[in-house]
Amino acid sequence: MSQSLEQIAQKLKDSPKKVQLIYAFNGIGKTRLSRKFRLLVDPKETAEEEEEQEDTRIKVMYYNAFTEDLFYWDNDLDADTNRRLIIRPNNFTNLVLQFLKDQDLDGNIASNLQHYTNKYLTPYFNDNYSEVSFSIERGGDDTLNNIKISKGEESNFIWCVFFSLLEQIVDILNIAEIEDRSTSQFNNLEYIFIDDPISSLDENHLIELAVNLAELIKKSNGLKFIVSTHNPLFYNVLYNELGLKKKKGAFMLSKNEDGTINLDDKYGDSNKSFSYHLYLKETIEEAIQSNTIEKYHFMLLRNLYEKTANFLGYPEWKRLLPEDRQLYYNRIIQFTSHSTLSNETVPEPTNPEKNTVKLLLEHLVDSKYWKEEVEPSAMETENVTV
Repeated sequence: MSQSLEQIAQKLKDSPKKVQLIYAFNGIGKTRLSRKFRLLVDPKETAEEEEEQEDTRIKVMYYNAFTEDLFYWDNDLDADTNRRLIIRPNNFTNLVLQFLKDQDLDGNIASNLQHYTNKYLTPYFNDNYSEVSFSIERGGDDTLNNIKISKGEESNFIWCVFFSLLEQIVDILNIAEIEDRSTSQFNNLEYIFIDDPISSLDENHLIELAVNLAELIKKSNGLKFIVSTHNPLFYNVLYNELGLKKKKGAFMLSKNEDGTINLDDKYGDSNKSFSYHLYLKETIEEAIQSNTIEKYHFMLLRNLYEKTANFLGYPEWKRLLPEDRQLYYNRIIQFTSHSTLSNETVPEPTNPEKNTVKLLLEHLVDSKYWKEEVEPSAMETENVTV
């Protein structure tokens, strides 16, 4: 049923479920939904009112693109030596940073960051936790101080701050007797809304992050979690780790032509539910028709080839490409490599590259690969080296 984001936020709020998992493509409205949900649960009329709100009244915490906007760089353009990541002060960050300082959690944050990125990458908070500097500490002359980390590493760091905070909050709220808790700051916290925590991780670390998040959700008593993502792997791991096949609570968010939104119940992970491959195909076709192909459509195209190859039993999705496989393979990899996922600079697709998307989609859909199963002998006769 078509609804507004406000109506969907209300539906999520009214649900008795401990966890609700939402899949949606980019641009559907996941981040806006998290914002609508936050304002529904804990409305603010003015910025002044938000600043005056007592800490103990916090009812909802969310992680999304707005969370990352609370961090910005001072690049020390004059001396180019003292580069720092500054944390914008507001009611929420003041609460969080004071709590992190009181709990001495900088070590937890550093350990999590090093695990997901580089074991030598070390963050240093200043005394009041209002800014962070970073070093690469290999020892001796190899140590690099006050470096500016990549955008992907920065996103990882911000997530590690949030996750370290969340771990402590869960431990505190799991103490049944309120008077026995180390702080009363989170006594009224009811909801955690997490929207696409990390897009720059490789698959192994992404799986591990999803497993760790699922374990924390299962460990929590009393809190309700809403997690939205555009990543099918992240969705699948959470779906299975949280046992949503039996408990239900999985949804797909989609947009109608009139701008209204659907939130449909889904049963099964992305491989068994919501005809994911057809959705990929339709999304790419719409971009081709409207001439709005962007970098992420190459990722969708690659995903479509991978799923088709996996279904047919091919060991490499490259085998489904047209005759000049290496040329097309390199073109796709250019836009779907790990550096692209880490938000590093990659040029926008040119018109010939956009035409490549159209050609490769038509090749896949119009070929035997899409329309019929391939006999084993057909695969055995192919001899392609990746």
